[in-house]
Amino acid sequence: MKKILPMLMLLIISLTGCKKDAAITQFDNSYKKWQQFKSQSNNSYSYIAYRFYTFLGDRTETKITVKNGKVIEREYTMWTNQPNSAVTVVAETWVENEALLNSHQQLRAAEILTLDQVYAKAKTVWLKVNKKDNEIFFVDKNDGLISSAGSIPKGCQDDCFNGISIKEIKLLK
Repeated sequence: MKKILPMLMLLIISLTGCKKDAAITQFDNSYKKWQQFKSQSNNSYSYIAYRFYTFLGDRTETKITVKNGKVIEREYTMWTNQPNSAVTVVAETWVENEALLNSHQQLRAAEILTLDQVYAKAKTVWLKVNKKDNEIFFVDKNDGLISSAGSIPKGCQDDCFNGISIKEIKLLK
């Protein structure tokens, strides 16, 4: 009995004390897939990030193109609804090549980040908020790669997401 009790206590502690947060486990699995994708793609890809999206249909997308681990282009598009209509139209668009990166200061454009930087920011900023006051999300619907990471303050109704949402990730051809 003396030998069984300590072993039983150790088993109970190991089962309850090391429970890993589901978002962190999902992040870790996605990060492993990212490392594989990065190697297979020679760290050359593009991704499209949503920065702003409302229930009314207004939205922005920013395409970031990365070649050999370096951002070489950022393309921004903003759509808005026409007044008194459900029709969405392009309201603004621009492209920055490597020489012009960060020349547009549009607040709704996605930051110029490689996916290495996106994963790092997800881990250290977007997923590190107070869970008591925020709903935390990590989604990996881009073939296991990151598609959303961030948080929404509890009780917020619209445009409260702090993080990143990625529509697609593609290999460069």
